[in-house]
Amino acid sequence: MTCQAAIIYIFWTCRNKVEAKKIIHGLLDQKLIACASIFPEVESIYRWEGKIEENFETKVVLKTQPKHFDTIRNYIEQNCSYEVPEILQVDISHSSSKYCSWIVNETFR
Repeated sequence: MTCQAAIIYIFWTCRNKVEAKKIIHGLLDQKLIACASIFPEVESIYRWEGKIEENFETKVVLKTQPKHFDTIRNYIEQNCSYEVPEILQVDISHSSSKYCSWIVNETFR
């Protein structure tokens, strides 16, 4: 059985684990996300201002409802250190009903 409500994952990349935790706690306090998974060290290779860069960053996956995406994006943009943060919405087409219900209950506002 699957949940009838829509849920999303938001993939976000930030400078480090300290920054990730600070922003995650702010989002949890506002009941905008149910939880977050932190991948503390991912190696990123990208082009920035005409140069190829290689850095270690922190990847975060936030779990929430689609109606919160814009508020979450704005919160991250206002509180993160990156000039152009990666903030991507991934729609979840199937999930367990218990997990989906938990996300909806935790982000009800």
